[in-house]
Amino acid sequence: MTDNKIIVGITQGDINGIGLEVVLKTLMEPGISEVCTPILFSSQKTVSYYRKVLGLEEFSFNPIRDFTQINTKKVNVFVCYEEEVNIEMGKATDSGGKYAYLSLEKATQALVDQHIQALVTAPINKTNIQSEHFKFVGHTEYLGEKLGGEPLMLLCSESGLRVALVTGHIPLSEVASKLTIDGVSKKITQLYESLVKDFGIRKPKIAVLGLNPHAGDNGAIGNEDKDIIKPAIEKTKLNALIYGPYSADGFFGNGTYRQFDGVLAMYHDQGLIPFKTIAFNDGVNFTAGLTAVRTSPDHGTAYDIAGKNIANEQSFKSALYAAIDIYKNRKLFAEVNENTLKLGTFKKER
Repeated sequence: MTDNKIIVGITQGDINGIGLEVVLKTLMEPGISEVCTPILFSSQKTVSYYRKVLGLEEFSFNPIRDFTQINTKKVNVFVCYEEEVNIEMGKATDSGGKYAYLSLEKATQALVDQHIQALVTAPINKTNIQSEHFKFVGHTEYLGEKLGGEPLMLLCSESGLRVALVTGHIPLSEVASKLTIDGVSKKITQLYESLVKDFGIRKPKIAVLGLNPHAGDNGAIGNEDKDIIKPAIEKTKLNALIYGPYSADGFFGNGTYRQFDGVLAMYHDQGLIPFKTIAFNDGVNFTAGLTAVRTSPDHGTAYDIAGKNIANEQSFKSALYAAIDIYKNRKLFAEVNENTLKLGTFKKER
């Protein structure tokens, strides 16, 4: 580590999407080098190309090929590849997936080797990144295997809205069969632990959503809510306030979500549709439960606006600052618990 600032790794994402645009705009933020030392995993040629196309000539960076070359006062670009890449903004291409993976691979290894302290990932295309090296449905699953731990997708915003998922990237037809009392209870526990360790909330208040419309209406519209979700809530014994199951439409529609520190949804769209409706511009996707901190913006590659210099960088900027805050919260939590005074270790002095 170069000094007391956190070293944050950043992946380039799909080179044909808006990833590098929002990354460069974020890294041009005045004073960014005062709060962290950023390392973008890309190439000198790719970054220079984007700098020119987007008219960001004032953006300067320090190209490095070894972590001993880090400049703590500048944006660093770790050169992952030397060749000149054919960039086709707005198109899903094989090369877009190839270089997205190369950036992710190098950044993840740097995180494992502790050359960086946190990771922020730009959006990838889940189709063109597939290869013999990457056979995952997304970042969450890949990082879960590489970093260790039990990944929990947790969307958070500056307003305090935090939504976690029991099931993630699976077909809707499979959701009900994946729900078990132990499984839902485990996700509640994971969310609780993240709220305490990663967000510094001492006694979290958690809401659990039901699976079916009206949370099943006591079995009239499905039995999962009364037979699985409610028993899971009752089984989970934590120093927390856990309520539910709630009917998702009314829960978000009438603003009940504002009364909770965290919300656990049963499936992807149940949680992400209301979250992105409420907090799209500043939303952050945080992978809780891993041995290291990883965040990303809550949007995709947005090929339709790639290269037009109109992408909003606020979500990526929020992801960067969230990674810094979560890393500090984890470090503080570990220090406080490691230094807990033990009874009987002191002798009374005369």
